[in-house]
Amino acid sequence: MKRILFVNILILLVFASVSYWAEEKEALEAAVAEDTQSVKENGKEIQKTREKSQPEQEAGKDFIRWVDFGVSKFAMTEAYEYDRDTYGTDVHIGWIDLLAWTAAHTGGSFENDRTVCQYMESLEEKVSQGEEISKLAKDLQYFSYYQEAYSAVLGGMVGEYEIEEPVEGEDGKKAWVKKYGLKAFNPIAKGFPYSDYDDFGVSRSYGYKRNHLGHDMMGQIGTPIIILTRVRLESNV
Repeated sequence: MKRILFVNILILLVFASVSYWAEEKEALEAAVAEDTQSVKENGKEIQKTREKSQPEQEAGKDFIRWVDFGVSKFAMTEAYEYDRDTYGTDVHIGWIDLLAWTAAHTGGSFENDRTVCQYMESLEEKVSQGEEISKLAKDLQYFSYYQEAYSAVLGGMVGEYEIEEPVEGEDGKKAWVKKYGLKAFNPIAKGFPYSDYDDFGVSRSYGYKRNHLGHDMMGQIGTPIIILTRVRLESNV
């Protein structure tokens, strides 16, 4: 009798245990499903946020990724000479503005010298009539783009500078004189001979295809070469 009672109690306990853990399992599965759904939804929200924020971040980065500098020597010479000759007058125009104005009309092409002159002269005439560049270029597409791009390449090469010159009538005395014009740094010491190649804009292929944005200058052995940056020179001889 006791044995039967014990077995019955054991069966009840097993049944109760199974029922209890079945309920716990259902509750746990429901909780897991809810958490999983929440994670998925949050994941979607995060993904949506990332997808939304990425372009916004890119849009917030105001910079030029790439630009082809195809300004010709003729165009730079014409723009520079007008900049230098009109400095300090009411009709002064910076050479970068002249180049950007021309590029905005030609799509960055400087192959035709006559066309370059026409656009530069048109801007010079408008300014001489009292019009301002800021207003003239306000609705000119890509003017600001070329202005920024050319400033990155040519910025700081033209402007005011001081140079020490002999004082007229006073032997051996020198004074600092303020001038305006080309102030790009010449690395070869004054008075020393050198050879050079007029190869600015010439196509280069080694490494990758591009135009050479420099001017090769070669000094003789013993010529002082002045540099403005920290470099390490080594001889291969």
